[in-house]
Amino acid sequence: MTQALSQKALALKAVYRSVNKIDVHDIRQMYGIYCQYYENTSWDIFLRDLSKKTGAFLLICPKEQRVVGFSTIMTTDMMVQGKLSRGVFSGDTIIEKAYWGSRALQLAFYKFMLTEKARHPRKTIYWLLISKGFKTYLLLANNFVTYYPHPENKHSYLADVVDDYCQQMFAEYYDADKKILDFGGDYQCLKGDVADITESMRRANSKINYFEECNPEWRRGTELPCVGVFDFKNLSQYVVRYLTKATSNGRKEALKSTQPHVAPVHDMHPQTASVMPMKRRA
Repeated sequence: MTQALSQKALALKAVYRSVNKIDVHDIRQMYGIYCQYYENTSWDIFLRDLSKKTGAFLLICPKEQRVVGFSTIMTTDMMVQGKLSRGVFSGDTIIEKAYWGSRALQLAFYKFMLTEKARHPRKTIYWLLISKGFKTYLLLANNFVTYYPHPENKHSYLADVVDDYCQQMFAEYYDADKKILDFGGDYQCLKGDVADITESMRRANSKINYFEECNPEWRRGTELPCVGVFDFKNLSQYVVRYLTKATSNGRKEALKSTQPHVAPVHDMHPQTASVMPMKRRA
């Protein structure tokens, strides 16, 4: 059983498709995975939000010929501190637990970001994400050199980038003083048994503790807006980590259970980020 699950994770294929090229069958499979982990959602909400994204990575198991995970993406031009920049917004990323540990999705995302940089060589590329759970935040904090918010208060200049994109895209929901997005009580939030934070986790990982300090009401769905800079410094560090990375905790956990769950925190991709669509600037 253990070997079989490991092989399943290794054999996955990640493909990027624009929204208008994802067929209804695949969308229904995506929703079937998604609705297991969120409160206050429905097929209509999911479909409406997906339609406002640029595209999605589909994680496919070739042997079973079905979607076992996905990650939505939206790209947009944006003004940051008076300069035209490029934003790559990561929406939901959910993977069935039996397939934790695969690096197919993170590699596909890495290639996507390289393509964006090649298409816009003179623009700063920002990875934009809003995190209602600590797993999403750890993806940023564990894999980027230059990011905000930072537990050691580094790169504080990026707070202005957060302000800029939140004011442009989520103005009515953004509390600039708290640096928090609050979409209200009926917003999609994680189910109670998904990605909880325990006292032992707070003690063991200062980044988890810091996330909760920044977003103390995360359980009801408030989002911590974050940003990472995709440049050559971050790029080189990511390559080193990818090539030298040992077997992920996600794969180890997947081998213990075949029940579906949210993806592991250790792969470089957001886990359960918001479904709130990014608004394009006029």
